[in-house]
Order: sequence, then C-alpha cells, then structure tokens
Amino acid sequence: MRVLSASSNRVLEQTDPQINQCIERQAHIRVDYYANHPELIDERLRQLDAEWDIERVLQAHSASMTLLGLAMGWRNRAWLLLPLAVQAFFMQHALQGWCPPLNLFRRLGFRTEAEIQAERYALKAIRGDFERKDPHRLSQTVQH
Repeated sequence: MRVLSASSNRVLEQTDPQINQCIERQAHIRVDYYANHPELIDERLRQLDAEWDIERVLQAHSASMTLLGLAMGWRNRAWLLLPLAVQAFFMQHALQGWCPPLNLFRRLGFRTEAEIQAERYALKAIRGDFERKDPHRLSQTVQH
C-alpha cells in the first residue's frame, strides 16, 4: 500500500474492484433506463444534486463518532480512545484513500463525486445539453 495516493482516484484504488464494478454497472443500468425515459431526466438530475458522495459520508461519520467519543469521555475516559482512533483512520483516509468503513459505505452504494458527475454528464448528453449550437445565435442574443 502506498503511503500517499493521488487524491483524484484514491477511493477507487482502495475499494474492492468488485464493488467498483457493481457501482459502475448500476450507474449504467440507470443511464440506460433514463435513455428510454428522457422525460424523467430532470428529476434524476435533482436527485443527483442531493446525493451524498463518499467523502461527505466519511466526514459526517468521522465527526459523529468523534463527538460521541468526546461526549462519552465525560463519564468514562476510556471513551476518549474512540475519537483518537476515528481521527487516526480519517488521517489514513486523507493520505491513502482508505479507512475501515470505506468498503462498507461503498457496498451500501455511496459513490465518489467523479462517479456521480459521470452519471450527470451522461444524462445531460442524452437530454441533448451538449449538442452543437448555432455560433451566430449567441451573438444575436447578445446584440438584442
């Protein structure tokens, strides 16, 4: 395992390849569905806007477990080991892209921001957002 991992692909590198393939396969199934139901694409794009990526899930999990350990530490100092361990694992995630709950959350279907964006762009392409526009149209709009 490398000490430092490139930030753009560190989660994918540290996730079981079968989980990555499953997540990708599910995204392809969704895109195929919306290709046949383009009237539903706007709603799906709104859903994607609200979808939590894996980084946000890990941040929320880390913060909640740390706060729990600190709160419980008021009664029993042994609980202070929880925030210490959680933050050590969170640092490991920052450096290497891996921490103990990563595969669990990935198995639950949490995706990277890049995976979410890939689905978003595929849906926008189906909707026709990237079709070539008349270059004179913009200048006509600006002039009026």
